[in-house]
Amino acid sequence: QVQLVESGGGLVQAGGSLRLSCAASGRTFSRYYMGWFRQAPGKEREFVAAIRWTSGYRYYTDSVKGRFFISRDDAKITVYLEMNSLKPEDTAVYYCAASTVSGGNYYYAGDYDYWGQGTQVTVSS
Repeated sequence: QVQLVESGGGLVQAGGSLRLSCAASGRTFSRYYMGWFRQAPGKEREFVAAIRWTSGYRYYTDSVKGRFFISRDDAKITVYLEMNSLKPEDTAVYYCAASTVSGGNYYYAGDYDYWGQGTQVTVSS
């Protein structure tokens, strides 16, 4: 089994920064994409950012471009989400996810095979 464990969430004022981490453990698995999604109260889970593991190519949803940065550490099998200039609308539970099959869509939650438990990010105004 594969486990994804997120950390780094918390409470921050608008304009502040947070860095989320997601460490993978368990059996060896192929990593095609690793990504971050978020879900605010009363809303559907939405794509935030993803990284194609082998090439390092990055993808972002429009609302976080220029503010968030996704990166990976291959040796640690860890993906990070650096979040800057945070806004109250960024408040959500953030989930890490791993996709193991090539050809999937990086922005589609259904194409991810493993999920973390989520970490709360709260941005106060």
